[in-house]
Amino acid sequence: MAGWQNPDVDLLHRVNGLSAHTPEWVDSALGFSSEYGVILGIMLLGLWAWWTARRRPDAPVAVAGLLWAPLAASVAYLANYPIRELVARPRPFVTHDGLNVLVPDKTGFSFVSDHTTLVTAIAVGIFLVNRRLGTLAVLLAVFQGFGRVYAGVHYPTDVIGGLALGTAVPLLLAPLALALLTPLTRAIALSPHAGRLVQVPEARPAEDLPATAPRSDRDLAA
Repeated sequence: MAGWQNPDVDLLHRVNGLSAHTPEWVDSALGFSSEYGVILGIMLLGLWAWWTARRRPDAPVAVAGLLWAPLAASVAYLANYPIRELVARPRPFVTHDGLNVLVPDKTGFSFVSDHTTLVTAIAVGIFLVNRRLGTLAVLLAVFQGFGRVYAGVHYPTDVIGGLALGTAVPLLLAPLALALLTPLTRAIALSPHAGRLVQVPEARPAEDLPATAPRSDRDLAA
C-alpha cells in the first residue's frame, strides 16, 4: 500500500508546491476556478452547444444529447457517493503537513473528486454532440482536475478516478438515455411555443416568399 501511495503523495506535493512560487493573486484565481470557475465555464459551453445544436438538421437528437450531459453528471455524482463512503479516504491536508490549501473549509472524503466527476461528465456529454466545443470542455475538465490538486484538496488519484467515472457514465448510458430523451425533444420541437428550445424553424424557401411588387413604367424609366 505504501508503494502505491508514494507516487501519489509525491505528485501532490510537487503540484501543490507550485503555489509557493506564484503570486498570491494567481493562487486565489486558481483556487476560485477549481471550486467555481470551471463549473461556470462548462455550463457556458453547454449553453453555447445548445444554441448551435438547435440549427442542426438533427436538432432533436443533438439537443437530447446535450440534455443528457447534466443528467449524466447527476448520475455520476450519485454513483460516486457509495464509492466515496466505502473508500473513506481523508483529504490530503488532513494527513499531510505542509500543503498550501487554497480552498478552505473543505470536508468529506477525498476519493473520488466530485468536482472532477461532474465537470468531466458534462464535458463528455458535450463532446458526444459537438466535437469542437466538446474538446474545449474536456480540456476544462482536465484543468479542473489539475486545479483540485494544485489547491491541495485532492490527491492526483482522486482526480484520475473522477475523470474515469465522469467519462464512463455518459458513454455507457448514452444509448439508453438518448432512446428515452429523443422522443421527448421531438415532441417539444413540434410545440408552437416551446419548439424553439429544441429546433429553430428553417427559413422559408424563396419560392414561398411573396413576389416583389412590380415596378411602374416610371420606375423602370428612371
